[in-house]
Parts: sequence; structure tokens; C-alpha cells
Amino acid sequence: MAIRKKRSFHDMIDEYFQDLEEWAEKFGEPFAERPSWNLRNCSIEPLRETLITPTEVLVTLDLPFTSKGTVKVKPLGSSILEIEAKMNRKIRLHELGVTHCEGEFHKYHAHMRIPVPVNMNKMKVNYKKGLLEIHLPRKH
Repeated sequence: MAIRKKRSFHDMIDEYFQDLEEWAEKFGEPFAERPSWNLRNCSIEPLRETLITPTEVLVTLDLPFTSKGTVKVKPLGSSILEIEAKMNRKIRLHELGVTHCEGEFHKYHAHMRIPVPVNMNKMKVNYKKGLLEIHLPRKH
């Protein structure tokens, strides 16, 4: 019969928080809060949604105040997309309700990680009335 050493309450709490920190480092990146704008390059991150189906990944981005000719979608490797679009007019932070700092934006910029394997070579991009749809067929 093995003799188990009794752990103190403090040791159990320390172990719990250590496990929590390891989990946060591993899975916490998508939940990390950060500003959705970059004042250095005058860009704002667009609203986006990713839908994963058995046959494809559909990424939808909201790009108001843009035109089709200014939208650029580039794959960066096998699982990352870079999206840029120039705005037709500048938007100031105070128009968005932000009063604690000042700045203005004239383009959208986003890096997106695709969570499943996709075929970037067969990417299809559709733009209509400020909505950008990116269709990526999944690899099997």
C-alpha cells in the first residue's frame, strides 16, 4: 500500500492557478481582448464571422465605406489570410463613441487564422455592398 502525502490547501490552490495559467496560454489567444484599431497605420479591424462547414470555410467581413477595387485578400501561408481595404472616407474615433483618445482611420486591415486545413489556391472572393465573402474549400 502506497502512502500518500497530504497536500496543504495552499498547495492545491497554487496547483489550480498554475493549471489555469497553462490553459490560458494554450487556448486564451482567441479570447484575449485588444483594441480593434491601429493608430500608427490608420487602420481599423473589420467585423468578421467564420463559418466552418464539412466542405468549406466561409469568412464574412463587414467593410462599409469601401469599393470593390480597393479590397485585397492575400493568403499568408496555409492557414492565415490578410485582408486590406481602403475606405472612401475617413472615420474619426469620436464618431465611434470613443472619447478617451483621438485618431482617424482610412483603411481596414485584418489577419485571420483559419482553424482547419483549407486549399488556399481555390479561394473564391465575392464583394457586394460592403460585405466581403471568402469561400475556402476544405482539405480532406
